[in-house]
Amino acid sequence: MKRKICAIGNSRGVSIPVDVLEELNLAVGSDVDIKLDEKHSRIVIEPVKKKRKYPKDVDHEFVSQVNEFIEKYEPALKEIAKK
Repeated sequence: MKRKICAIGNSRGVSIPVDVLEELNLAVGSDVDIKLDEKHSRIVIEPVKKKRKYPKDVDHEFVSQVNEFIEKYEPALKEIAKK
């Protein structure tokens, strides 16, 4: 998809379509990592995955399952939270 670079203060930016953000579970304020791929002359923007720390007595497999559930159903959970 084609986009134009625009001025944002003293910086420059590109708008990202909402459907792309939703597909990646990103929103305003989400952290992303920007890299320059000089070999292929491209800019790469990737979501930053937050590392979570858990107490020693927490079952990491269970935490993983809960996180997968949250990622899969995040849009529905956000709608429920609004009510």
